[in-house]
Amino acid sequence: MLNPLQKQLLNDFQQDFPLSPTPYSDIAKSIGASEQEVLDALQELKKLDYISRIGPIVPPNKLGCSMLLAMSVPEEQLQSVAQIINQFQEVNHNYQRENRFNLWFVLIAQNSSHLEAVIAEIESETGFKTMRLPLLADFFINLGFELDWDD
Repeated sequence: MLNPLQKQLLNDFQQDFPLSPTPYSDIAKSIGASEQEVLDALQELKKLDYISRIGPIVPPNKLGCSMLLAMSVPEEQLQSVAQIINQFQEVNHNYQRENRFNLWFVLIAQNSSHLEAVIAEIESETGFKTMRLPLLADFFINLGFELDWDD
């Protein structure tokens, strides 16, 4: 069961996260809590897997270059292949899909030659080829959700 501070942090700071040298202090001041209370609540939310990271969403190919990739991986190897992929700092996120191509991930690199090198290394280390899905049209999807906390 989440406490009121955790619920407020999850609901109110999905977007418009303060861009300042002291964002957690700014959040604390805006909601009447201490910075340490905010940090403790966020740490607990991370531990409980309610959040995985706090960071910006940068539009594709605005900083360096990026690409969506997919792999077809036997179910029994999916976890181990995902773990290999997650070791690369260029991996933005990955996820499983119910499809022949069941492991999807996004790579972000400083330039196209670095991106190609990382793809080659991932294919070599995992033993699986990737399907490359370069961005053809840009779509914006607002990923903020108004959370209903009626327990």
